[in-house]
Amino acid sequence: MQSWKKAIVVGALGVGATLIVSRRRPLGMAFAAAGLAVLASEYPEKFEAVWESAPEYLQKGLQIFSTLQKLGEGFAEEAEKRSVSAWREVKKQYR
Repeated sequence: MQSWKKAIVVGALGVGATLIVSRRRPLGMAFAAAGLAVLASEYPEKFEAVWESAPEYLQKGLQIFSTLQKLGEGFAEEAEKRSVSAWREVKKQYR
């Protein structure tokens, strides 16, 4: 890939990510899409392989998200139990 194309891809993706993080999502998505379009025009066969594997990637991502959600719920439940027991201990001390 030529250096000017690399600069366009990196610049567009960087600007897109910055805009998305700064809550200007539509404009950020447009820049990110432009960067990906230039990258896809340079490597169409790789993008085709990724596109065909997309359902597998989404399934794995959903599994990871589900596992993290269950883990977070477990931490929240444990924290709640500890806070209740700590509150009871404090109440006993000052009765």
